[in-house]
Amino acid sequence: MNLRHYLLVMSLGTALCWLAWFFVIYSFDPGLAAWWVFIFFYASLFLALVGTISVIGFLIKQRLIKQDDVVFRHVRRTFRQSLILAGLIIIVLLLRQAAVLRWWNAPFLLGLWLVLEGIVFTNRKYRNPDYYA
Repeated sequence: MNLRHYLLVMSLGTALCWLAWFFVIYSFDPGLAAWWVFIFFYASLFLALVGTISVIGFLIKQRLIKQDDVVFRHVRRTFRQSLILAGLIIIVLLLRQAAVLRWWNAPFLLGLWLVLEGIVFTNRKYRNPDYYA
């Protein structure tokens, strides 16, 4: 799969996820909705955020770095970072829904992000700084 095909498929999938999320917002009343509606809401939002952050993050990184020989490494890195960031956004929304979101949750979420990035960084196959897992 070349880069143009990846960006096209990812953008199309992201647009479909945003449409699904808007469908859930406009079709269901949160006060009367069943549990599966909330699962669909958070799943479609998670996938839409992953796609959006991944594509926009890659395009920004491509403009800043301008190294065509390591494009696949940037795609992998931005996709991994978009998974983590979208997961943290969903966690914040779930905490807000449960009415337990407070300011002191921020250091814990930041620590969670650092731990997840640290696990990926330290579990690289090689100690070469140019190799990205």
